[in-house]
Formats: sequence, C-alpha cells, structure tokens
Amino acid sequence: MKKLHTLLTYISSNRIWLITLLCLDLFFIFLVWVAYPEYFLSLVGLMIFVSLAAFIIPLVISIHKRSKIDTAFRRFLLEPDDTNEYLLCENIPASIRPYIRELGQYLRTQQEYVNEQQLKVSDYESYIENWVHEIKKPLSLMTLLLDNRKGEMSPLVHTRMLYVRDHARQNVEQILYFSRLGAAHKDYYFEPLPILGTCREAVEDNLSLLEEAGFSVIYTGNDCNVISDKKGFMFILGQIISNSVKYAGKNTTPTIQFSVTDNPETGQIALSVSDNGTGIPASDLPFVFDKGFTGDTGSYLSRSTGMGLYLVQQMAGDLTIKVNIHSNANGGTNIILTFPKVERPLGR
Repeated sequence: MKKLHTLLTYISSNRIWLITLLCLDLFFIFLVWVAYPEYFLSLVGLMIFVSLAAFIIPLVISIHKRSKIDTAFRRFLLEPDDTNEYLLCENIPASIRPYIRELGQYLRTQQEYVNEQQLKVSDYESYIENWVHEIKKPLSLMTLLLDNRKGEMSPLVHTRMLYVRDHARQNVEQILYFSRLGAAHKDYYFEPLPILGTCREAVEDNLSLLEEAGFSVIYTGNDCNVISDKKGFMFILGQIISNSVKYAGKNTTPTIQFSVTDNPETGQIALSVSDNGTGIPASDLPFVFDKGFTGDTGSYLSRSTGMGLYLVQQMAGDLTIKVNIHSNANGGTNIILTFPKVERPLGR
C-alpha cells in the first residue's frame, strides 16, 4: 500500500512531464507511420521501450531518494538538532534547505520552552504534594486536640471545629488526588469490599459535615462485595457526600440514601447515592463532569470549584467504575456507581 501510494504521488507530481512524453510518443508514432510504414512495428516497439525506461529509471531513483528523505525527516522531527538537520539538508533539493534550517531553529526554540515549562510544572506538582503532606500535620494536631480537650470546649464549639476540620480535610484530599491523576504509577490495591460497609465508613469520616447540616442517612438493599481500591472508593464517596452537604435543601430535612442493587443476569452491582437537595438543571447535566464546570448562577454547581465531580469521574475511570448522574431542577440528585463484573477463577 505504501509503495502504491509512493507511485501515485510520483505520477501526480510529474504528470505534466508524463503528458508531454505521451504526446511526443504519439507524434513520433504518427511520423513513423507516414515515413516508414514497413518498419512501423519495430520502431514503435523501440520507442515504447525507451519511453518506459525514461519513466521507470527516474521512478526507482525517486523512490529510493524519497525513502532516505523520509527517514532523515522523521529523525529530524524526533530530535531537531544540528546533526539531523544537516543529514536532512543533504538529501533534499537546495531550494528547500533554507526552510528546513528555519524550521529546525523554530523547533529547537520551542523544545527549550517546553522543557522549561515541564520543569516548572514538575516543581509546582512537587510543591503541591509537599504542601498537602505538611498541611496534614496541623489537621492531625487539630484532631488530637479535639479528642483530648473535648471537655474544655462547649459542645457547639466542638461540633463546629469538627466541621471545619472535616471540610479542610476534604479539600486537602481533593488537591492530593488531583495531583496524582497524571502519575505514571498509582498505588491502587484491589480487594473485596462490602459496599454498604464502606459507605458507612465514608459517612463516619464525614459525620461532622452531615450532622452540622442535619442530614438523615438511609441504607437500603443487601450488602454486596465488589473488587475495588478502598482509598479510591472512599474518596469517591467522600466527594459525593460533600456535594450533598454543600447543596442541601433548606425547606426540607436533608436526606442522603445509599442503595445497593445486584443484577444476577448481568452480574453487575450498582450503588445509588441519592439526596433531596438542590437539583441540577437539564442544561447542566451533560457538563457536570467537565473540569472546572460550575453551571449557571443559582444552580447546583454555581458555588463549587467544578473539581469534585471531575475528580470523581477520573477516579472512577481508574477503578473501572461507571458513573451516571440523574437530577432535575425541582430537587434531588442521584449518582449511580456501577461496578465491573469480575469473573471468578475456576475451582473457587
């Protein structure tokens, strides 16, 4: 296919000369027919032979030269240094060499800029990760003080401090997981996890947020085991709970419900996390998982950074969990996590 493409390219680029050669052949065939009719076939055969040679020999040379140019050009694109630029210029027509030199200078300038930006991004990521680990120390100290000095605080102050601590911890975890998205190696550990049991752990971790907002938590369905990474799954649940708390309705008692369904026909298990808070307009639903999307003013997402659901989808993708979201502008949001079907090994 590549050789055919090269042949067609050669014919297309030299079609004017080929048409000229064909016209000359037809003209001389006419002259031979008029002047030498007795040698017509011999002379026409010789003329066709010479014409084919005049076409095939340059074609072979052109294909060979084009192959060398392709090789040199690809090396030049991968590494546009002076050596590869010189090798490429040696194989191309002299009229094109100034353009290649200008292109090489431009590519080298851009490569230097890209290297500088990559270094800055790497330093920034390293700083953010170090900052996240450092900020965990005062959060741990706050937890220690809240546990050991609870009697020295009024119940209201203690509850509010727990709320502030858990809210800060949510934001720190969000930054940490965002910084890990581009990591080449991720420390996921897949193991059997009880869905509702893990949901209860996530609720316990965010209990101060839920209690401060006056949430009622409901669990329905039979608990089922799925194969997943616990930290990643807990992070997804934490972000969903945080969103439910952030956008709780004011006119009704806030409720969050965790419901598990097991479909024996497909072997898939789904977790539904629903609340009765502010709904999402239909115009926003297709974009809620986009990075930085905050929706229309006054909507479910207008007060957010647009990162929570984005990180949920990214983490779910790493864990091969399918995420769907349903809502309406009148109130209530339902996020469905569908876990992959895991085949059991034979004999177990």
